[in-house]
Order: sequence, then structure tokens, then C-alpha cells
Amino acid sequence: MPSVHTLVDIVVWLCWGLVAVVWIVGALYNSRRAPRARRRAFGGSAWYLIAICAWLVVRQFLGVESVTFRVEPETLRLFGVALLVVATGFTLWARLVLGTMWSSAPVAKERHVLRTDGPYAVTRHPIYTGILGMLVASALALDFGAWLYIVVLVLVFFELRIRDEERLLREAFPSAYDEYRRRVPQLVPGLRLLRSSGS
Repeated sequence: MPSVHTLVDIVVWLCWGLVAVVWIVGALYNSRRAPRARRRAFGGSAWYLIAICAWLVVRQFLGVESVTFRVEPETLRLFGVALLVVATGFTLWARLVLGTMWSSAPVAKERHVLRTDGPYAVTRHPIYTGILGMLVASALALDFGAWLYIVVLVLVFFELRIRDEERLLREAFPSAYDEYRRRVPQLVPGLRLLRSSGS
């Protein structure tokens, strides 16, 4: 019978592999069927290279390969796997709901539709929320180390992308997007409820 560690590795590979396949198939489909771009934010893709270089430098100098907690490793791994499955489902749901409006770079398209339902009623950027959840879950499931750097760098990258995306969406949907921003949190589900209950 496979060990817990082996099963965890299999689930992690399956989840990330499924997301990769959906993204590739979706990109190929969108290349033929998606509406043309009306407005585009430039410079976003350069952050991929910057993030990778920063990760390599930070990892080399800090050298953190694992982090330990006062929790049984198997319990932590299983919790990470459960969170990973949920986060993967949420990511795929958001990607499928967005359909041909999805793009690899911040862009406003012809006949662009502002999505505010389904996962977009939970956070304004549910794909980013889901991917961050997958990264955190993978860190829990596989021991921390380099995953910590990746989570931080991806979070910074997403925040930079979100600025461009939200600027474009506010130009495309001036009043509707401002009202949407007031209702729905950016990345963390339920954050507005916590703030209102604490005040």
C-alpha cells in the first residue's frame, strides 16, 4: 500500500496537472474563439521573469528548505491535500465561468462582460485566490521550504497584475465596477465580513 507521502505527491501532481491542461486547452480555444482586445495593459508579462529571478536569488541567499511546526507532519499533509483539492476546484470553476473573456494578460475585450456571479461573487479575482490557495496547500502538503518564497512572490505578482486589471475594468465599466469593488473583496473570501464584525 502506498505511503501517505506518496499519495500526497500523487494528488499534488494531479491537481496542478489538471489546472495546466485546462489552461493550455483554454488558451488554444480562446486563440480562435475569443473576442478581440479593445484595451491592453503592457509590461505585465515581464513580472514573470522578475519573479523567477527574485525567487532564485532569495532561495540562494536564505537557503530555507523546510519549516517545522508543532503539528504531526501527516496531519498537516492531509490538511494540505484537502485544501488543495478545494482550491483546485475553485480555480477551475472561476476559469470556466470566465470562458472566452479570460486572457493571459490584463485586457478589455470587445463585448466584454463583467462577471459578478458564481466565484466572482466570492472574490473579485477568484482565479488568483484559487492559485494562491493551491500554493499554500501545496506548501502544507509537501513541506515548506522554497514554497514559502513562491507564495510571497506570486502574491506580489498578482497584486501588480490586479492593479492593471482593475484599472482596465474601471475604464470599461465605470459605475458598475466601483459598485462591485465595494461589495466583493479583492482576494480573501469573507474579509469584508470580518472587518464589519470587528468594527
